[in-house]
Amino acid sequence: MATIRLGDVAPNFTAQSSEGQINFHDWLGDGWGILFSHPADYTPVCTTELGTVAKYKSEFDKRNVKVVALSVDGVESHKGWINDINETQNTTVNFPIIADEDRKVSELYDMIHPNADSKLTVRSVFVIDPDKKVKLIITYPASTGRNFDELLRVIDSLQLTAYHKVATPANWNNGDDCVIVPAVADKDIPELFPKGHKVVKPYLRTTPQPNLD
Repeated sequence: MATIRLGDVAPNFTAQSSEGQINFHDWLGDGWGILFSHPADYTPVCTTELGTVAKYKSEFDKRNVKVVALSVDGVESHKGWINDINETQNTTVNFPIIADEDRKVSELYDMIHPNADSKLTVRSVFVIDPDKKVKLIITYPASTGRNFDELLRVIDSLQLTAYHKVATPANWNNGDDCVIVPAVADKDIPELFPKGHKVVKPYLRTTPQPNLD
């Protein structure tokens, strides 16, 4: 069983999906991506999750993030389930669902945790950057639906901190002040952060979010 850690290159794979065959790296292109797994088709929590992702797709698009789901059932099952999702969640599924009947992708990404269930995937989430590096891994039990507002918040943080020398503090939301990373010397702050900064402690320095006008 593979173990994937932050900073690893996301393993590539080719698989069938509800929107045809996908080569994962080619499909991602030069943008960001989210791969998230579901224990099985026609399950109640997953139905609400996929409906939510469909409704949030414009928010992911704004951030140049592609989303793709995975379930261990087949394409025809996915297509029938999509009809149910559209009906019950009052939306239209607008992203692919990977068919992983042989569990090759699930095993590649360590999505099956035998002490939870020997056959079904846990609710895994992988956020992948344009270099195909894994930037975030979250694992939920099958019983707990994901918070997609939190995933958007995390993506905002990942994209901000990838291009600016800041980190985001607890409960940060887009638009809040950020923390200047310790590697930035005090003498370099005025040039890097012209909006100003505040020194709370020598190791805790804050600045307005640098990528906002």
